[in-house]
Amino acid sequence: MRVHLQTLGCRLNEAELAGWSEQFRANGHRLVADADSADLVVVNTCAVTQEAVRKSRKLIRRAQNRNPGAKLVVSGCYASLDADAASLGIDLLVPNQDKDQLVSIACERLDLHAMPEAATAPDAQQRLAHSRQRAFIKVQDGCRYRCSFCVVTLARGEERSRPVDEIVAEVQRLQARGVQEVVLAGVHLGGYGSDLDSSLPQLVARVLAETEIPRLRLGSLEPWELNPEFWELFADPRLLPHLHLPLQSGSDSVLRRMSRRCRKADFAALVEQARARVPDLNLTTDIIVGFPGESATEWGHTLTFVEAIGFGHIHIFTYSPRPGTKAAGLPDQIDAETKRKRSRQLHQLSQEMKRATLEAYLGRAFPVLIEDSDHQGHWGGYTPNFLRVTLPEATESPLGNRIRDVQLETLDAGGETLRGRLL
Repeated sequence: MRVHLQTLGCRLNEAELAGWSEQFRANGHRLVADADSADLVVVNTCAVTQEAVRKSRKLIRRAQNRNPGAKLVVSGCYASLDADAASLGIDLLVPNQDKDQLVSIACERLDLHAMPEAATAPDAQQRLAHSRQRAFIKVQDGCRYRCSFCVVTLARGEERSRPVDEIVAEVQRLQARGVQEVVLAGVHLGGYGSDLDSSLPQLVARVLAETEIPRLRLGSLEPWELNPEFWELFADPRLLPHLHLPLQSGSDSVLRRMSRRCRKADFAALVEQARARVPDLNLTTDIIVGFPGESATEWGHTLTFVEAIGFGHIHIFTYSPRPGTKAAGLPDQIDAETKRKRSRQLHQLSQEMKRATLEAYLGRAFPVLIEDSDHQGHWGGYTPNFLRVTLPEATESPLGNRIRDVQLETLDAGGETLRGRLL
């Protein structure tokens, strides 16, 4: 069977797709980049916002219309929360609680017959399988907390952690195949091991001690999960100095309505501790714009606090009511125009902070994992603290999947990317 995989949403969805691609290949099926030529299309949906739901529906409809002869499997948060709507016209819906068995379920229920040999089409989409450079590993699913805006906890269910030995073995396999960097991902990554008498620091310590993976990254972490033991892990330079810590709002009153467990003072103290312990740490975050009841004063508190922290990048989410969440029933929903205005304000501030972050590293050299090149032979990649770097000078030498020291010299015209030269 020729299998095409598509996803929306978070790094965890990407990690799940990577796992499915491995399992489909192990079962003798072939990954293809073009949905039109596939015998089986798998769509991993998202429901974190109403826009994500719309895009999920569009992906499903497009798969149905462009290749009606292919079998269609749908999974993910949208499929789990609105199974009746997501099931229309598809061959199989796999809810989130069964995602880890999606391949075996599909093979059994859809009677998928494998070719004698496993293969991958030469042009199979790199981002849907483990790339040569970076792989996402799902280590945990579900969340014990119930933030009032979050529909993902409803869709993903209770916390479930993969055994440490299993994760270490997967990292070892990836490293043996030449993967240079792995990213540990989960819905509540900081809660890893709560069901296994383990913890995220213990997992990271085991990965660093028992594998030779050159670079290890962590996915999004809730700020209240990080204890002093955590910072000691960064003594190993293979654990990369980039953390994504969702703030969501810079107003304590909004944070209370969100049912968040971290207040501004707690977050500021954590950032101070992190920057003192981890050199060149790049902090990124999530901010929700237009949460119900968010006054102009509360919004001003967010802008002031965000600027005081100085993030390297902000993921901006415009609030949309999600059925089944507490926030959907809160009074004083914010109008669309106010949300757009505030989003523009935050986007401008985010751009200014990102430029300032990049400028702070000009003149320094960092090891960069070279990942890709354009049609003119210009290569690019990421520093350990996840700053994008391009090499304007074309080179005939193949640099892909190599870690090379790069001198950071200038910014691009838009202030979004560093430019450097090989040392």
